Amino acid sequence: MPLCSRKGCGKEYEDGSEEACIFHSGAPVFHEGLKSWSCCSDVNKPVLEFDEFMKIPGCMKTERHTSDKPKVDASSKAPTNPNNLTMSTAEDGKEVYTSGAPPKPETAASNASQVASSSAPEPAPIVEEEDDITISVLPGKTCLRKGCGVAFISDQVNRHGDGPGTVCTYHPAPPIFREGSKGYLCCKRRVLEFDEFLKIEGCKTGRHLFAVKAPSTPTLTECRIEHYQTIDKVHVSVYAKKTDKEQTTITIEDEKVDLDILFQDTKRFTRTLDLVGPIDPAASSFQIMGTKVELHLHKKDGRSWPVLEKKDLKTIGNYAVTFGVGGRTGTIGAKEVVLDETNKTRT
Repeated sequence: MPLCSRKGCGKEYEDGSEEACIFHSGAPVFHEGLKSWSCCSDVNKPVLEFDEFMKIPGCMKTERHTSDKPKVDASSKAPTNPNNLTMSTAEDGKEVYTSGAPPKPETAASNASQVASSSAPEPAPIVEEEDDITISVLPGKTCLRKGCGVAFISDQVNRHGDGPGTVCTYHPAPPIFREGSKGYLCCKRRVLEFDEFLKIEGCKTGRHLFAVKAPSTPTLTECRIEHYQTIDKVHVSVYAKKTDKEQTTITIEDEKVDLDILFQDTKRFTRTLDLVGPIDPAASSFQIMGTKVELHLHKKDGRSWPVLEKKDLKTIGNYAVTFGVGGRTGTIGAKEVVLDETNKTRT
């Protein structure tokens, strides 16, 4: 079956099919590590990961698919070689890109730098995930390996045996975008156009990956924690993306909060917050959202917390933050003085 040539679609379709095509009318934009589409950057926010970029849904819709090469207006086309890249082919067949003037003849200093770079430690080996054949897959799901693009038909065709449908041609390493050139870290070929980058054939063969095999034990990870407070509450944000709501456990007690957050990618974050002040567990609550976990802790008294946890008191000394007190000639901040039980006995 032919493959739709519109950006962001890439679906197989039958001739004469009237299935609607959802695609991107603009061009991909890569800037300082962020990836987006020029046609919908105000709607779909730029992302960091290339896999997430490929999942950005199209912003245009038309009646049917097409295999014709998209037409580009030469007057409005952005320069494809902004850094004046020139390509040359080395003796070993490697494509070499240079910017500006051609490279100067090698000197002793350059030879020394090459020797130093050659003695650098090799990068860590890539750990490839295995397909979990015990997990059922719906027909039409695309292979998760980079550069493959084969759609799942059935277990007999794509998973069992050694037939042609089980062979996966893919890139084991992530993509790289540098100075206008695009390619994969696992192979030598580099191209300038994004459409040509999508057509780079895989450099390794193996078996398809339709369902990720979960590890036996979750991998521990870290999460960023921020907080702010009001007169009677402390609001804590634990930045945890793709949280598994059913497996996550949060326990709120009088002076601590136990966090056991599990993620959909088998990672785990555990931590106990030893709070600097007492709270009311019955009046406190938490929310698990798409990108973070929110804790709403109700103070037992109205005093201000200089920090969130007791362990951080050592870094700031014996100081406290106030919301405002009544002054001799006026009021700064709050209308009333707020004291805890200990300070109330001193007045």
